Amino acid sequence: MDIRALAEFLGHADPGFTLRTYTHLMPSSRDRMRKAIDDTWGTIPGTSALDVPSREIS
Repeated sequence: MDIRALAEFLGHADPGFTLRTYTHLMPSSRDRMRKAIDDTWGTIPGTSALDVPSREIS
């Protein structure tokens, strides 16, 4: 979804306002983003390209 086009459609001058106002209506957007990145980069099943490996500090 193009947030700039949505903001313009809603009459908002600032796309940031649109995001701040309506983000709660897109609860699965994080999951969709994760899936899109994983589909593009490919990952081992059960993992995600967005998973940050833990690092032990010695």
